[in-house]
Amino acid sequence: MSTIEIKENFLSKKLYCSLFGHRIITTRNITNHFKEYKCTVCELELTNDEKGKKTYLTPELKDINNTLKSFCSKKNLQHI
Repeated sequence: MSTIEIKENFLSKKLYCSLFGHRIITTRNITNHFKEYKCTVCELELTNDEKGKKTYLTPELKDINNTLKSFCSKKNLQHI
């Protein structure tokens, strides 16, 4: 696949999402309140912010989610 084909494919996916909206699925449950999401068309990654709204999943937020997930799993193991 050439660079031009890759760019056209990427732009067509972005155009589809801008016209019809993203097709969001949940990819990972962090806690009951925090989740990670991904668009099945353009592969945009999202997560919840502290107010519960969806925001772009940055490397910093991904690291925070990993830490939160490990903390919650350790906490749940102590209750058992």
